[in-house]
Amino acid sequence: MKLSQRVLSMPESSIRKLTPLADEAKKAGIKVYHLNIGQPDLPTPEGFFKGIRGFQEKVLSYSPTPGLPKLREVFSQYYRGQGIELDPDEIVVTNGGSEALHFSFTLLCDPGDEILVPEPLYASYLLLASVASVKLCPVPTRVEDGFHLPAREEFSRRITSRTRAILVSNPGNPTGTVYTREEMETLADLAEEYDLFIIADEVYREFVYDGEHCSFMQLPSARDRVLLVDSISKRFSACGARVGCLSAKDPVVGKELRKIAQSRLSVATVEQAGAIALAETPREYFQEVKAEYRRRRDVAVAGLQSIPGVFCRRPEGAFYILARLPVADAEEFAAWLLRDFSSGGATVMLAPANGFYVTPGRGKDEVRLAYVLKEEDLRRALAILKEGLEAYNNR
Repeated sequence: MKLSQRVLSMPESSIRKLTPLADEAKKAGIKVYHLNIGQPDLPTPEGFFKGIRGFQEKVLSYSPTPGLPKLREVFSQYYRGQGIELDPDEIVVTNGGSEALHFSFTLLCDPGDEILVPEPLYASYLLLASVASVKLCPVPTRVEDGFHLPAREEFSRRITSRTRAILVSNPGNPTGTVYTREEMETLADLAEEYDLFIIADEVYREFVYDGEHCSFMQLPSARDRVLLVDSISKRFSACGARVGCLSAKDPVVGKELRKIAQSRLSVATVEQAGAIALAETPREYFQEVKAEYRRRRDVAVAGLQSIPGVFCRRPEGAFYILARLPVADAEEFAAWLLRDFSSGGATVMLAPANGFYVTPGRGKDEVRLAYVLKEEDLRRALAILKEGLEAYNNR
């Protein structure tokens, strides 16, 4: 029996590939500080659980394919508060942001078609593109520039007859970069000139610490060619609920999107009920969460910049930092931390950054860190990282 080349050539997630080593360390009694994955540790709002407990239907039936009408109305009202006008009928509820991305690739691309994406990029883009037989064409950015976008020509010279869209994560994962309105207008003009779609991944919209977030849906020249990807996972610390949405203003795109969504019947009904109840979350919740992550960011940046040989910029948003380490191979170093090193009975787990790049060789000396630990644990994890780097380079 043979498996498909599609799955055999699929890259392994750099975020999770070292999990077996972490599991072995834990079995040996070593505490592992997880800096590798963006799993928020802050409590999910109680409203979500109240919404689930309040679900009184006697039959747990399919929901409508586009999602429960009430939830689509909740998303619409939320966007209105963000200065984005989206009718509930322009919104399709999805199984998290990942399915929204999968639908976007399927909707826009035939096998072999291309999508431009700033690099480094979210590792799961590579997995989803592989499943859809889509080619991601990287547009390199630099840590020295805070991973902000290069000149317009760096995008336009990579456009071919197979290019269908530009994919942008804003605020960025894995970089934490928040693009300026001018940067986004440049991409919007480019998309209009070459008749491209824009896939706007905005799941970290609430997490902006410096500057302001601008959505492509707020740009009049772009909104009709935008597919807006969103999720409750990070905003409400509800990653396990798997509720997101994909929105499009273009009615033809919306019609075809609903057709694609029929392939998975519906999103889990009970989780949608919980998501509806999140609409009652007080604004203070977001203010407190944002303030907490800003403090953690500052702790993480200060800690990293105090380590000899480490280079990073202060990210403007999300809860990630991409840092350059004084090692030749960050993946081997990350594995060594889990396999061969501990300090005071503890070690750290990092995400090697080579998995966030398409271009061979890029990111080899970089790691992504997620500052989703409380400050005390974050300081301890960074101290262990400092000790680990010194021990690794003095072997």
